[in-house]
Amino acid sequence: MSENETPSSTNPAPEACPPGDAPAELQAQLAAAQDRYLRLAADFDNFKKRAARDRDDARRLGSESVLGRLLPVLDNFDMAMVAATQPNTSLETLRVGVNMIHGQFRNFLSEIGVKELTPVGQPFDPGLHDAVSVQPSTEIPEGHVIQQTRKGYQLGERLLRPASVIVSGQPTGSESSAS
Repeated sequence: MSENETPSSTNPAPEACPPGDAPAELQAQLAAAQDRYLRLAADFDNFKKRAARDRDDARRLGSESVLGRLLPVLDNFDMAMVAATQPNTSLETLRVGVNMIHGQFRNFLSEIGVKELTPVGQPFDPGLHDAVSVQPSTEIPEGHVIQQTRKGYQLGERLLRPASVIVSGQPTGSESSAS
């Protein structure tokens, strides 16, 4: 045996298998592997379809749950609208009723995890606030929120809507003294 040759025990020669059986056995192994591959591919495709269906069902059920909990608020608004058309309903009665509905809706938002942002007096944060104006102020430090013009909300840590705010700026008197 030369240096370039390898022993037949580590690298069997093709003639080690009977000539008639090798192609048939290899064909059977190939067919079995292809069958396993096709079954795995079908199982994976079924898994993807099932996962998508489960995700859609969860989304639909979540929406149904939220909307179902909002229906009493809508019912109370409907009753308020009917009461507003009655001749004996006072403005104070309507105000009290709408205030109660407002509280009911706020409680609902709180229960599902919605938090109202309270930016007044806080440093301006462009990730949470939308500055609509800058107003000079000697009372509030520069770059802090003076006033909120529209409320902002978060769901957990996710911003639903930024708060529209007015930000304090340098007082006008200090600009002229700096020149």
